[in-house]
Amino acid sequence: MLRPSRSIIKLKSPREIGLMREAGKVVAEALARVRELAVPGATTAELNDAVAEIFRRHDATPLFLNYPSPTKGVRPFPAVICASVNDAVVHGIPNRRPLQEGDIISIDTGCRLNGWCGDSAITLAIGAVSEEHRKLLQVTQETLDLSIRAMGRCQYWSEVAGLMERYVKSQGMHVIEKFVGHGIGRDMHEEPQVPNFVSKALRRNDIRLEPGIVLAIEPMVALGTKHVKALADGWTIVTKDNRAAAHFEHTVAMTPDGPRILTLPPDQD
Repeated sequence: MLRPSRSIIKLKSPREIGLMREAGKVVAEALARVRELAVPGATTAELNDAVAEIFRRHDATPLFLNYPSPTKGVRPFPAVICASVNDAVVHGIPNRRPLQEGDIISIDTGCRLNGWCGDSAITLAIGAVSEEHRKLLQVTQETLDLSIRAMGRCQYWSEVAGLMERYVKSQGMHVIEKFVGHGIGRDMHEEPQVPNFVSKALRRNDIRLEPGIVLAIEPMVALGTKHVKALADGWTIVTKDNRAAAHFEHTVAMTPDGPRILTLPPDQD
C-alpha cells in the first residue's frame, strides 16, 4: 500500500474546511434520517430514496451514484448509499429485501455541496441484535472515536493507526485491511490513503497530521477473518467466513486547535 509523496496531499484553508463542513451537515442529516427509518420491515431501497431526497432538497450531488468500478465490465454504482447487511463490509447495493430483526446494516454515503465533499458511515442494529453483534458495533464506533481523539496528540497517522489496530485486536476482533480511509476535499478520494492498521508501507510513507489535512477515517471491523471477497454484482464486499462486519466513518479536518469532525449534525459543532 505505497502512497505517493506528501507533495500531492491537498491541504485545506480554514475557509475551505468551513465549506466542507456545510457538505458534512447534509451528510449528517441524511444519516439521521436513516437512523429513523432503519427498522424491521424497511428496505435498503427505501433508505436510499430517503437519502436521495435530502440531497435533492439541498441541491447536493451524491458522490456514490454512478461511481465507476475499477473492475472492467462492472456497471457504475447504482445508488446514493452503500447498504451493507450483516457479513457485507462495504459497497452493498440497496435492494427491496425487508430488513429483519437481528440484522445489522452499515450505511455509507456522501455528497458534494458547492464544490466540496463530505463522507460518513454508520452501522445500525435492526431491532434487538445478539450480544456479539452489539459488541461489534460498540468496538467499531469506539475505534473511530479513539482515532479522532488521538489525532489531537499524535504527530503521524501511523501512531493513530497503531492505536486503532491494537484496540480492535484487544477485543478479539479483526481490522479489515483490504479497504482503507482516504483524503477528501473537492474530490471524494484524494491522497493520502488512510489505513486503520500499521504496515511497512505506512511507516515508509507516513502522514503528518498538520493543520489543513482532511481525512475520511473509516474503520471496518470483522468478528472473524479479516479476509474478504466480492459478490457477483461486482460491488458488494463480504467477509470470507460470512461472519458480521461493521463500518463507521467521519470526515475529519486537522486545525490549529486539533481535530474537527465535519460530518456531525449542525447542533454538535
